[in-house]
Amino acid sequence: MKATSQPFSLADYLADKHCTEASCELVNGEWLEMSPDNDENNVIAIYLIVLLSQVIPIRHLRRGTGIVVSGARMTVRVPDLMVLTEELEAALAGCDRSIVLPDMPPPALIVEIVSPGKEHEERDYRYKRSEYAARGVAEYWIIDPKRKHIVMLSLVAGLYEVSLCKEGDRLLSPLLPHLDLTVEHVLQAEL
Repeated sequence: MKATSQPFSLADYLADKHCTEASCELVNGEWLEMSPDNDENNVIAIYLIVLLSQVIPIRHLRRGTGIVVSGARMTVRVPDLMVLTEELEAALAGCDRSIVLPDMPPPALIVEIVSPGKEHEERDYRYKRSEYAARGVAEYWIIDPKRKHIVMLSLVAGLYEVSLCKEGDRLLSPLLPHLDLTVEHVLQAEL
């Protein structure tokens, strides 16, 4: 990743044609060029899209869609996977860019797949956790292939309650109560 030192606004981010949501995030007013997903993370994200499309309308699933979150300065995150609500789908309809703006409803679920490295771990476990809670995202899943677990966070009274799922555990999602999925299914991307 590469960062610049000049602060940018949301308008700058939206106007930039060279840096798409899939390749850049705006973090506290600084561009962060995102490195491509490693192959394992990409396979897990695609697996989840295929699986979730069986229980959620496909029009509610997004990969590469940005979301404006709170920060010291303007911050736009690009989660690995996002599940929209009906209201958010309607708000995004007809927009020029696939980005959840501050005046739009929050997504129902955001999934981040942790890339190797301390910087990535800190961002997914710490910063994004507080940003997504402040934005009102009902569920946030942190899939960690290295540690072989999934942290499922459910928003209750403005704070996330944590459920750690390890190998052998079934994922228990308040949003998707009928989802029949284990940690191994996700990490190995198989049914």
